[in-house]
Amino acid sequence: MSFTITPRDLKARLDKGDKLVLLDVREPWEHSLAKIEGSILIPLGTLPHALDRLDRQAEIIAYCHHGMRSADATSFLLQQGFTNVKNLVGGIDAWSVQVDPSVPRYR
Repeated sequence: MSFTITPRDLKARLDKGDKLVLLDVREPWEHSLAKIEGSILIPLGTLPHALDRLDRQAEIIAYCHHGMRSADATSFLLQQGFTNVKNLVGGIDAWSVQVDPSVPRYR
Protein backbone atom coordinates (compact mmCIF):
# COMPACT_ATOMS: atom_id res chain seq x y z
CA MET A 1 0.00 0.00 0.00
CA SER A 2 1.31 3.41 -0.93
CA PHE A 3 1.41 6.14 1.66
CA THR A 4 1.99 8.91 -0.88
CA ILE A 5 -0.12 10.87 -3.35
CA THR A 6 1.05 13.12 -6.19
CA PRO A 7 -0.22 16.69 -6.56
CA ARG A 8 -2.05 15.78 -9.79
CA ASP A 9 -3.74 12.76 -8.18
CA LEU A 10 -4.79 14.88 -5.21
CA LYS A 11 -6.22 17.54 -7.53
CA ALA A 12 -8.19 14.88 -9.45
CA ARG A 13 -9.61 13.47 -6.20
CA LEU A 14 -10.57 16.94 -4.92
CA ASP A 15 -12.21 17.77 -8.27
CA LYS A 16 -14.18 14.52 -8.02
CA GLY A 17 -15.47 15.60 -4.63
CA ASP A 18 -13.69 12.93 -2.56
CA LYS A 19 -13.88 13.72 1.14
CA LEU A 20 -10.28 14.26 2.23
CA VAL A 21 -8.73 15.93 5.24
CA LEU A 22 -5.86 18.14 4.10
CA LEU A 23 -3.42 18.39 6.99
CA ASP A 24 -0.85 21.20 6.76
CA VAL A 25 2.03 20.41 9.15
CA ARG A 26 4.04 23.57 8.38
CA GLU A 27 4.49 26.54 10.68
CA PRO A 28 1.82 29.29 10.90
CA TRP A 29 4.01 31.79 9.01
CA GLU A 30 4.29 29.35 6.09
CA HIS A 31 0.54 28.64 6.12
CA SER A 32 -0.12 32.39 5.92
CA LEU A 33 2.03 32.64 2.75
CA ALA A 34 0.58 29.69 0.84
CA LYS A 35 -1.97 26.99 1.50
CA ILE A 36 -4.28 24.53 -0.20
CA GLU A 37 -7.85 25.74 0.34
CA GLY A 38 -9.73 23.87 3.03
CA SER A 39 -6.67 22.54 4.82
CA ILE A 40 -6.26 22.48 8.58
CA LEU A 41 -3.03 23.68 10.15
CA ILE A 42 -1.42 21.54 12.84
CA PRO A 43 2.35 22.22 12.90
CA LEU A 44 4.41 19.02 13.08
CA GLY A 45 5.77 19.88 16.54
CA THR A 46 2.25 20.13 17.97
CA LEU A 47 0.81 17.07 16.20
CA PRO A 48 1.22 14.65 19.15
CA HIS A 49 -0.95 16.97 21.27
CA ALA A 50 -3.58 17.52 18.56
CA LEU A 51 -4.57 13.97 17.62
CA ASP A 52 -8.08 14.55 18.96
CA ARG A 53 -8.59 17.19 16.22
CA LEU A 54 -8.30 14.48 13.55
CA ASP A 55 -10.92 11.92 12.55
CA ARG A 56 -9.34 8.45 12.67
CA GLN A 57 -11.83 7.24 10.04
CA ALA A 58 -11.07 10.02 7.54
CA GLU A 59 -8.58 9.87 4.72
CA ILE A 60 -5.85 12.33 5.67
CA ILE A 61 -3.44 13.92 3.19
CA ALA A 62 -0.50 15.52 4.99
CA TYR A 63 1.59 18.21 3.34
CA CYS A 64 4.41 20.62 4.12
CA HIS A 65 6.79 22.69 2.00
CA HIS A 66 8.66 19.93 0.12
CA GLY A 67 7.30 16.72 1.63
CA MET A 68 9.83 15.90 4.36
CA ARG A 69 7.94 17.02 7.48
CA SER A 70 4.70 15.61 6.12
CA ALA A 71 6.45 12.26 5.56
CA ASP A 72 7.34 12.33 9.27
CA ALA A 73 3.75 13.27 10.12
CA THR A 74 2.42 10.43 7.96
CA SER A 75 4.66 7.88 9.71
CA PHE A 76 3.71 9.25 13.12
CA LEU A 77 -0.04 9.11 12.43
CA LEU A 78 0.24 5.54 11.11
CA GLN A 79 2.10 4.58 14.32
CA GLN A 80 -0.74 6.16 16.32
CA GLY A 81 -3.29 3.88 14.69
CA PHE A 82 -4.54 6.11 11.87
CA THR A 83 -5.00 3.78 8.92
CA ASN A 84 -5.61 6.03 5.92
CA VAL A 85 -2.87 8.66 5.76
CA LYS A 86 -0.89 9.82 2.73
CA ASN A 87 1.97 12.24 2.19
CA LEU A 88 1.72 14.80 -0.63
CA VAL A 89 4.85 14.16 -2.72
CA GLY A 90 6.86 17.36 -3.15
CA GLY A 91 4.64 19.31 -0.76
CA ILE A 92 2.96 22.60 -1.49
CA ASP A 93 5.89 23.62 -3.68
CA ALA A 94 5.09 20.79 -6.12
CA TRP A 95 1.37 21.63 -5.83
CA SER A 96 2.14 25.20 -6.93
CA VAL A 97 4.33 24.06 -9.86
CA GLN A 98 2.17 21.17 -11.13
CA VAL A 99 -1.41 22.08 -10.19
CA ASP A 100 -2.11 25.63 -9.01
CA PRO A 101 0.33 28.38 -9.98
CA SER A 102 -1.77 30.89 -8.03
CA VAL A 103 -0.37 29.36 -4.83
CA PRO A 104 2.77 31.40 -4.04
CA ARG A 105 6.12 29.67 -3.85
CA TYR A 106 8.56 30.60 -1.10
CA ARG A 107 12.01 29.60 0.18
